[in-house]
Amino acid sequence: MARSAEEFDSWYADRVESPVADELVRRVLGLPPDLQSTSLLGGAGLDEVVAALGLRAGRVLVDLACGRGGFGFEIARRSGCRVVGIDFSAVAIDHARRRARMLELTDRTDFRVGELTATGLGTASADAVLVVDSLQFAEPLPEALRECRRILRPGGRVVVTCWEALDADDGRLSPRLRQLDLGRQLPRAGFVAVEVVDRPAWRLAEQTLWQEALAVEAGDDPAVRSMQDEAQRVLATFDGLRRVLATARAPHSAQASPP
Repeated sequence: MARSAEEFDSWYADRVESPVADELVRRVLGLPPDLQSTSLLGGAGLDEVVAALGLRAGRVLVDLACGRGGFGFEIARRSGCRVVGIDFSAVAIDHARRRARMLELTDRTDFRVGELTATGLGTASADAVLVVDSLQFAEPLPEALRECRRILRPGGRVVVTCWEALDADDGRLSPRLRQLDLGRQLPRAGFVAVEVVDRPAWRLAEQTLWQEALAVEAGDDPAVRSMQDEAQRVLATFDGLRRVLATARAPHSAQASPP
């Protein structure tokens, strides 16, 4: 079942009020001390993502399903690029805008409510697109990949972190995760130079995070309780997924995106 924007609004509202959850994620995943993340990409993975994007000052990164903007802020600071963050949660976008003011990054960031399949951005308006741990929520998935292709300039890069099923027929897994097969789906969306690589070390860090989350005293903290519920679900099928980093680029020719 798809999760609605309203569900994510509530989830983000709980997370904003939970320094315990944020600190746990930063510590276990090795993230910068002021980075607020609700994904499972760790510090080592972030380094790889920054290198794969290859951005520099003045370039435009579109961070799809950006949440509270944490990775976009960090990439903007490292590369000098401009970041456009898109998320369907109005609560997350409001927090990202307030965070941009706090970090004095309003001149290089722009956060908007939008969908993975309908960003509202112009064709060929981005130098790079990033989707961290969220592509599975796109409905339909092929349309989201075509949207990434549409907003990229010729030669622009897309970087995706996600999970793929080791067995697409594994009924224990969510249909959202079982649908992911980026090695086939990115070329169908019009991308070239596609690479999808396993990242088992990222997966081990995730396992540690879930195990430590279960050991925390949740008390009346709804964000921690939510993490613990998710930890139980994830660990029950942990052996069914592989962690991947996918990179690709739009063709250098200005050919139209696939229909």
